[in-house]
Amino acid sequence: MLCFALAAAMIGTHGRTELSLTGLAAWSVSVDLAVRYQGSEVLGCCRVTAHRRGAQLRMGRRFYRGWPHLLVAALAMVATMPSRTFGLGLITEQVIADVGITRVSYATINLWSTLIGALFCLPVGWLLDRVGSRLVLAGVSLGLGLSVLLMTGPVRTWAGLFFAYTLLRGFGQSALSVVSLGLVGKWFGRRLPLAMGLFSILISVGFVVAFMGTGAQVLARGWRVAWSTLGYLVLFGLVPISLLVVRSKPTAEEATVEFDDQRAGDASTTDARDDWTLWEALRTNAFWALSVATAAYAFISSALLLFQQSILQTLGFDAALFQRVQAVSLVAGLATNFLTGWLAERRSLTRLLAAGMLLQGLLLAALPYLKTPGDVYLYGAGMGAAGGVATVIFFAAWGRTFGQRHVGNIQGAAQLMTVLASAAGPLVLAEAYERTGSYFGALIALAPAYAVLALWCWGARTPVRTRSATPLVGSIEAGAHVE
Repeated sequence: MLCFALAAAMIGTHGRTELSLTGLAAWSVSVDLAVRYQGSEVLGCCRVTAHRRGAQLRMGRRFYRGWPHLLVAALAMVATMPSRTFGLGLITEQVIADVGITRVSYATINLWSTLIGALFCLPVGWLLDRVGSRLVLAGVSLGLGLSVLLMTGPVRTWAGLFFAYTLLRGFGQSALSVVSLGLVGKWFGRRLPLAMGLFSILISVGFVVAFMGTGAQVLARGWRVAWSTLGYLVLFGLVPISLLVVRSKPTAEEATVEFDDQRAGDASTTDARDDWTLWEALRTNAFWALSVATAAYAFISSALLLFQQSILQTLGFDAALFQRVQAVSLVAGLATNFLTGWLAERRSLTRLLAAGMLLQGLLLAALPYLKTPGDVYLYGAGMGAAGGVATVIFFAAWGRTFGQRHVGNIQGAAQLMTVLASAAGPLVLAEAYERTGSYFGALIALAPAYAVLALWCWGARTPVRTRSATPLVGSIEAGAHVE
């Protein structure tokens, strides 16, 4: 094959040739040649790829093991509920009463614990790419379970609450989220948008069940008992499941089918040039459009979730409406997750995100003018829809846009931005209320920013790597890809 490639290159061949080797009828070999001349020097690139015939056909008849990993990833994401703003919103009033702090102090604790906890994202992304999903998922789940139980212990002071919240945010909202998303990204390639749509539906259903069940227990038995239950479920449920079910990556045969030969990931000898490193991704417009827009959604959604009950009471609605609107929002988000997952296979991810940002801005501008419960329900459904779009795009974008090899690092960097934004949101809104006596001035002022983000996302394009020719002499790439 090498001799053929050299001979063809020297006479100026440019194209693709299929070979059949004697005695290896079960294999097909393809040679990609690209040649140009620079003076008397021959420049070009040669890639030789061997495929075993029928491998994809046989794999197509087998059950793909990525689907059980999708279920485990969804379970892991649902397990982050006690560390997330909407989960902590269930116990905000009881915690403030137990510890004896003000709302601004509580928002400050939330800010700094989230910021410090966000630092867990980057090392976890690094470990995910090198140690593997199985051990990292088990270790992070163990840390989260212990953190939840620690929080239910003798936390009676500002400092104790801050320490417990830092561990909770770090292991849960930050680290376990990165591991969950990375697990899906490492097992799905060409079906990643579909997988992420299903993933979003699973976690939406899981969050609804967890939210309603935990909320009932909080009202009946108090927040400490409810959080203890969640801690034990993580320790004796998710940790053993991680060790028994999860594998770090697909086999070579599985990866070949899922990643369409050229994107077989670490399980085979894929061309590493098809995957972007973190530093390369950081130099693209698409990375910043996707990450800033999803972080902006996290900023406003965390603020609204933490103070939604107070906001609705300002508008003249009772506390019971808050619970019902939250349920409507979750259901709307579930429906939008499915629709966005379907559209993501057919439309630009950045343009879908642009639609979500525009809807978010319109809802912020409309919030001060809600007059009836029907208006509030429509608002809740709209917020769920905007969140559904942002969630699916955030889950699907990184592996699809930048490849699988470094998805842990890239996703970790994006997750860090969303965590930072979600930390700042509640404090900004609390300070605005403290200074002006109203939430609505700040919300209306933020609305145009989401329109600007929509325009940015609409204009962003998927980055394309530029490859240069390689001298043939002493530098011929013979990348034999064997399943």
